[in-house]
This record gives sequence, C-alpha cells and structure tokens, in this order.
Amino acid sequence: MKKFLFPLLVSLVLLPARAPAAEWVIRQSTYYVTAAQQAFPDFPAPPAAGSKADRADLALLKEWQLKRTPEDCARANAGAHAEFKEFFGDISPFTDPLPPVAAEILGRVKADTDWAVSGVKERFKRPRPFLRDPSLEPCLGRVPGLAYPSGHATISRVFALLLSDLVPARRKDFLARSNEAALDRVIGGVHHPSDIEAGKRLADRLYAAYKKSAPFVADMKVLKSLLAKSGAAR
Repeated sequence: MKKFLFPLLVSLVLLPARAPAAEWVIRQSTYYVTAAQQAFPDFPAPPAAGSKADRADLALLKEWQLKRTPEDCARANAGAHAEFKEFFGDISPFTDPLPPVAAEILGRVKADTDWAVSGVKERFKRPRPFLRDPSLEPCLGRVPGLAYPSGHATISRVFALLLSDLVPARRKDFLARSNEAALDRVIGGVHHPSDIEAGKRLADRLYAAYKKSAPFVADMKVLKSLLAKSGAAR
C-alpha cells in the first residue's frame, strides 16, 4: 500500500489549481440597430455621489431593506437572469413552451438591449449600492457589475413594449409586470431607484430605435403571425 501512496500524493500536488468561474461576458450585438445608435451620448448621468438625489436613493434602499420579506426576495431572485420567461412566462401571449422562432427573436432583442445597456454602464461606472454603503445587505447576493442604468429594468420594459404592440389590449398588464421586475432590483438591494428609472428611459429610446429597424419590423410580423395562429393576438 505504501508504494502507491507517494505517487498519489505527488499527483495531487501536481494537479492544476481550479480556475475561477468565468464571469458572464456581454457580447456585442447589433442585429437591429447599429453601435452608433446604441451609444446614446446624451444619456443623463446618475445623481452625483452625496447629492440630495443620491442620498434619497440610499434612504429608499434602506427602507426596503427593513420591510422586505423572504417572499419579496424569492420573487426578485426568480428574475435574476432577466430572461423573457422569468418576467412574462405566466402572462405571455405565446404558447408554452415558447415557439423556437419566438425564442430566437426575443433572444436577439435581449442581446441588442444588453449590449446597449453595457455601453451606458461603462460610461458612468456607478458602483452597486452595497459597495457604497456598508449598511446595505442585498438579499440577491453581492452581484458583480455596474449599477446605472439597470439592465433588468431596461430589458423587462423593452419586452413589455414589444408585447404591448403585439397585444395592445394587454398593455397595462405587460407594463405593470415590467415595473414589478424593475422594482424587485431595488427591493433586492442591487440597484438604486434612479438606476431603475434610467433603465426605463433607456428602454423607451431603444424601442423607438428598434421600431425604425427593418429587421425588427420583419421579426414583429413573424411574432404577430405566431399569435394569430394561436388565437392570442386580440
């Protein structure tokens, strides 16, 4: 037995160290709009650190930290990946499971939107609130990335606007759900309220650009045809 022990110990010592988990990388996507259209050079900056608006941001986060419930945190965590099904799965006008062509189109919308958000985030580099105030303890974990604007607020609203164009009669429901998804990021302690409002503003501007895009118009026609076949487009 001893003659096998030394080679085993040597092999354990020589094993390569486990590489740290790779961080999620947002890849450039310009399927519907160009990089220039995604830049938004005039997008307003977040509140200056220590300003009245900034202090109000942190105060509201502390208020939510005191009153949020485990159920609030569980709901917020259910939307952690900012996917269409997480936000709208139970009120989606599409069939379940999502038709592959619809999933592909919605994936393209998300990819373009994520890339646009990442560009604005990198310009302002606003840290997450829990990195600025040690009294804040996010119940969604100390997630990496930058705070302003909120990607969740942006993509959930873009999806809501898209769905509203497909099924106008349900616009109120779709927008209400996107507002809930955005607020969950504040409740969870990973975004300032002003990050959320910025995400909504960015979504409105992005969606306006998408609607002028020929590929997006074509994809919307495909989505409408899917709903017409299922009888949901009403």
